[in-house]
Order: sequence, then structure tokens, then C-alpha cells
Amino acid sequence: MSEANVYLGLGANLGDRRANLRAGLTALGRLGTVLAVSRIYETQPVGCPEQPPFLNLACHLRTGLSPHSLLTATQSVERSLGRCRASPNKPRELDIDILLYDDLVLSDSVLTIPHPRMTERAFVLVPLADIAPELRHPRRDMTVAVLLRRLHDTHWVRPYDGRCDVRTIR
Repeated sequence: MSEANVYLGLGANLGDRRANLRAGLTALGRLGTVLAVSRIYETQPVGCPEQPPFLNLACHLRTGLSPHSLLTATQSVERSLGRCRASPNKPRELDIDILLYDDLVLSDSVLTIPHPRMTERAFVLVPLADIAPELRHPRRDMTVAVLLRRLHDTHWVRPYDGRCDVRTIR
């Protein structure tokens, strides 16, 4: 299999959030080559506001893993940092979402690509626009920049102090 260009969203709102993001990026570097990493943003939890704020970022990974193998690997990374998937929308040490995998459109009982809610979430689109504003969503046929401009509520996505530099995770 040839290598795919994959865009991932990472988030953490438990423990040392920044260290958890960095550990996640380091682990992703073992699954392929991390080509770009966005700034870090602090964001309000969606769906369950009675929990700590998240730190979120997006990254571009080139990998030879299939979509399902990548999902298995990212879930293993989450578990290694303490994530328990007992119920959705709970606080977590690390969450890794596969946003886009080349121009693949996939939906089965385990995985949906593109991520089904990415176009509705500023905490996904703002960091993704940092690294790939001209990237096209394969279902919507719009760029990330256009999708972001169409969002009405981005006020609670604010830059955090710094960046997880891609050079530090190689």
C-alpha cells in the first residue's frame, strides 16, 4: 500500500494537557511521518460543558497504515495515556480523531471518514486551517478555509501559549 496523507485532530482536557498532546504526537510519529502540526488552541468542551477546557491541535501525518489499522493504532495511543472509552463526551487525557484520509469517503460500523462532525466544530477547523487551509473536504467540495468562514461560533477557540513543533517529535 502506498502512503496516505492523513489529517488528525488531537484534544486533551485531563492531566497535563500539553504533555498529553506532545506524547500523542510522538506516538503518531511512530506510525508514519508527522509533516505539520498546528498551533495549540484552548477550547470549550462540546456536549458536556461541566468539565475542564480542552487543548486542541491538528496534524498532518503521512502513513502506510490503512484507515482501520490507523484507527486501531490511535485508540491504542489513547489507552496508553489513560483514556477510557466508557462513554462519549467525558473528560479525557487524549482524544485522536481521524479527520481526513486522502480523499477517501468511508462509512462503516467502526469508522467514518471524513469525520462526520468536523465541519461543525471550530475546535477542529481552526487548527486544521493553520496547516491546510486549501485542503478540500471530499464530501462538501469546499476548502477548510471556506468551511471555517461558514461557522457562526468560533469565539471560544483561542490560541494557547505555544506550538508543538514538528521538529521536537521526530
